[in-house]
Amino acid sequence: MSSLLIIEDDELLRDGLSAQLRQLGHAVTTAADGELAQRLLESDRFDGVVLDLGLPKISGMELLRWLRKRLPALPVLILTARDDVDDRVQGLNAGADDYLTKPFDMAELQARLGALLRRAALPAFGGSLEVASQSTRRLRVDATLPQAWLGDEPLDLTQREWALLSLLVTHAGRVVSREDVLETWQAEPGDSLSSASNALEVYIHRLRRKLVDSGLNIRNVRGLGYMLETTPQ
Repeated sequence: MSSLLIIEDDELLRDGLSAQLRQLGHAVTTAADGELAQRLLESDRFDGVVLDLGLPKISGMELLRWLRKRLPALPVLILTARDDVDDRVQGLNAGADDYLTKPFDMAELQARLGALLRRAALPAFGGSLEVASQSTRRLRVDATLPQAWLGDEPLDLTQREWALLSLLVTHAGRVVSREDVLETWQAEPGDSLSSASNALEVYIHRLRRKLVDSGLNIRNVRGLGYMLETTPQ
């Protein structure tokens, strides 16, 4: 399921909400104040955030504005006792994807959060691309930002490596021609067709090294191009 960050200073509510979401299969991390939440958001990767506004150290609204500058596609559900229309408008304008007031119904929170996570997973909304293998280390590629993860470990990718990997993952099990790759790379200013073509094998080699132990391989299909495929165990 998804990796969630619950930011709530009320211990009873925080523990209860975490337990309910874990029962649904989510991996849940919690923070009791905005300062700890900020550190977690800087160091870990999350699929969604449930955010209280009345936080100590760093307010929920301040944290939301900070988060939006760094993680524009991360789904955020505000969960707060502030039920004025002005508060709702301010929260949504600051970048929240949804706004739910306390007291709340747990079934409604689960439904709203589930809708946010499903929408965020769509490529049109800047979600992620995934490819399955027999390895337990799943490969995930962000669809809009130059980021990817092998299991829980981030991959160190250049912009060009990420573009190549995204293309291969999107067409996993099918051949991607050299022309398709070069057409994608030509979008970068200053490129020439010959320099990009000469560099392609170098980037393929780099990606192969970074996918070691992933259960995936980039195969050179002679005369046609490249294909991302699973390796037999």
